[in-house]
Amino acid sequence: MTAATPPPVGSGVPKAVAVIGGGRMGAGIAQVFATAGASVTVVEADRAAGAATRERLGATLRRAADRGKLAEDPGLVLDRITVTDDLATLPAEADLVVEAVPEDARIKIEVLAAAEQAVAEHTVLATNTSSLSIAGIAEGLRRPARFVGMHFFNPVPASELVEIVVGPQTADTVRDAAWSWTAGLGKTPIVVRDSPGFATSRLGVLLGLEAIRMLEEGVADAASIDRAMELGYRHPMGPLRSTDLVGLDVRLAIAEHLHRELGERFEPPRLLRDKVTRGELGRKTGQGFHTWEETR
Repeated sequence: MTAATPPPVGSGVPKAVAVIGGGRMGAGIAQVFATAGASVTVVEADRAAGAATRERLGATLRRAADRGKLAEDPGLVLDRITVTDDLATLPAEADLVVEAVPEDARIKIEVLAAAEQAVAEHTVLATNTSSLSIAGIAEGLRRPARFVGMHFFNPVPASELVEIVVGPQTADTVRDAAWSWTAGLGKTPIVVRDSPGFATSRLGVLLGLEAIRMLEEGVADAASIDRAMELGYRHPMGPLRSTDLVGLDVRLAIAEHLHRELGERFEPPRLLRDKVTRGELGRKTGQGFHTWEETR
């Protein structure tokens, strides 16, 4: 079976999941697993960050219930989520640990290596990286065969896709488990080989960078560029609005990585660098290529 062929497995969700990092992505990952019935532990940097994560999850679950997107009481889902600031207290019986920390290979290796010490040998470790090498991160682990990429998309509860990235040492059973768990969440998995930017970031970032260059050159305004792709090519969201949602700082970091790995076509435009320098990071700060009223 090749990495591009979906494995013939059924759906299901792990009973116990740990998520390292409770930011927008980590909280979203925790939410979808808890909503599917898993017991979830979220690891945050400190108690204050943990309290903020739990409050944000509660608010998000209540909004989902109000919109009819949640089948049970939001308090019951929240009760399945535990927040801690100590990696050593991860539940040893966890079936899956997903890291969702900043896009820095050193940080990811550090937290995954610590998690590996705390959990059982059967536990699958996954990274939510959108572009970093799975093989490179696996070098810091004792059991690289139990390691896989599970690239969720923002916003996690609404996104239909999870990109499963198979490293050179990833066991077939681990790939199959990631596929099965993704299906159990009601999402669609695709399996790709470990390569810079995988499938989605490589294509999405290239489109986003060209849209930024068009804005920089005065070809059209941001709303028109986005509308062109939404109506002309049926993209659900234009590339500039998508960049705002991902975060301009995140997109810049990915573009810089792809520029180093794949060459000049991924060189970040000056406009992107300038906006990041000014703190205009997109939805999370209220201003990016568009203005956002809601920043949380």
